Amino acid sequence: MGKKKGGQEDGKITFLGRPKNNVTIGIVGLPNVGKSSFFNLLCKQSVPAENFPFCTIEPSVSRVEVPDKRFTRLCKDFKPKKEIPAVLTVTDIAGLVKGASEGAGLGNAFLSNISAVDAIYHQVRTFKDKDVTHVENSIDPLRDIEIINKELLLKDIQVVSRCVEGGRKNVERGVGGKEAKMEFQAWEKVLQHLKDNKPVRFGKWTTFEIEVLNRLQLLTAKPQVYLVNMSKKNFTTGRSNWLAKIKEMVDKLGGEPVIPYSVSFESEIFEMGEEKAAENLKKNKFKSILPTIIKKGYHALRMIHFFTCGPQEVRAWSIREGCLAPQAAGTIHTDFEKGFICAKIYKFKDYRKAGSEKAVKEAGLLKQQGRKYVMCDGDVCHFEHNAAKKKK
Repeated sequence: MGKKKGGQEDGKITFLGRPKNNVTIGIVGLPNVGKSSFFNLLCKQSVPAENFPFCTIEPSVSRVEVPDKRFTRLCKDFKPKKEIPAVLTVTDIAGLVKGASEGAGLGNAFLSNISAVDAIYHQVRTFKDKDVTHVENSIDPLRDIEIINKELLLKDIQVVSRCVEGGRKNVERGVGGKEAKMEFQAWEKVLQHLKDNKPVRFGKWTTFEIEVLNRLQLLTAKPQVYLVNMSKKNFTTGRSNWLAKIKEMVDKLGGEPVIPYSVSFESEIFEMGEEKAAENLKKNKFKSILPTIIKKGYHALRMIHFFTCGPQEVRAWSIREGCLAPQAAGTIHTDFEKGFICAKIYKFKDYRKAGSEKAVKEAGLLKQQGRKYVMCDGDVCHFEHNAAKKKK
């Protein structure tokens, strides 16, 4: 079998990161750039956000709904007793400072928290506020991005250097045979890549090298979404002396999403209440950027979701790109994967065009898929299986 779309090759995940479905994105940045305030907005949950470095000592974790018009439409049509949307798990991590890779500012603990997440919201600030001190005593988001990325890179160099040394000793002693030699060569390649100031996620790696890299979950292997926290005035007028420079810098690094937004603007909207906020946004022709931020974070994790629909429940099930039908069935119940027979699937776009599930079936758009089917975002599914029989 050849390579399958969606990050699978001969049934193996071929992207950097943990292959599991329960992944999380962490909010990372220097102290006092608005991380905890953003977290409060995103998750509608109160965590400490006072104006001094290291206020957030332990990471706070919450789950936020992933906006999806398809899910809304299915709920409207099926009118289920229960509605369960896809969710994004978000971790608020205390601010890093220059020298974190050497232990500065509780750096080792914070870098460990970053290691535990699977993607990064990298937040910087461009707003000036005399009441919100900047740890570097000036506003320069380019410098701030460089500080964070350098600390992540230096930590990875430390970790990979130890792997290279250990691998060299194994090869010299003849321990591990051919595979040990291949691992050693892989670690040498990774170390040189890092020493060239290149994040792991932008390297070209073989399937074997990806398997080796995924054992460590290196910090620069994690995809990033850059969040530029602006003043309300700059955000609503679309004026910024920094935004174009930030985008240029990120493009040179390898190219990742850069999203300008304003915590102060979003906070005002949130405090208005849903109905009044909607009126205000429509009147002023503005919109909240939070849905975009959530969806970009979800996609950075290589997450997609399929739907199950019925009168009892409409639910969006989160899976990773490249997930096969039996594995998707297993997210509902492990017995569904073990006893998988087939998946009966139709595309949401076909459902929207046909107007109902009955019309989809009558048009012959409900397809039976087997074990090798690679799940697509927005599939509406019914799994047939032999439920595991209890032993007598």
